Amino acid sequence: MTQEEKELLLKDLSARLPYGVKVTTTNPAAEFGVMSGISIKGKISVETKDADIVFECTEVKPYLRPMSSMTKEEEKEFVDICTDIAKDRIHFVMDGSIDSNYMLEKFDWLNKNHFDYRGLIPKRLAIAVTEENNPYL
Repeated sequence: MTQEEKELLLKDLSARLPYGVKVTTTNPAAEFGVMSGISIKGKISVETKDADIVFECTEVKPYLRPMSSMTKEEEKEFVDICTDIAKDRIHFVMDGSIDSNYMLEKFDWLNKNHFDYRGLIPKRLAIAVTEENNPYL
């Protein structure tokens, strides 16, 4: 894993911490768990069925949903985030730029629903959630 990939993974996992992201690890004794903490030095705490174990971020892969797996209902919900908050769509775009508060709401929604908006799956830094492989059910 390159330093750039490590930094990308740490940024992504940090934003997902409040949302109970499930991960797999390279450690056979604790192959699966829920990320429960992250340190400034890039150590990831994973809550397994037996204990909390600390890993290097290079030893952890989150289970994420490809953006293409978003359902029509989720697409509508995602689009409506801004219009539900704003009085109208014109308020969402202010002076030619997007109001950052609405973008934060969108990223929070993507993180909460475990979507891979940073492209970690194609980089092999995350595992794609599929119908056959969905730890969130």
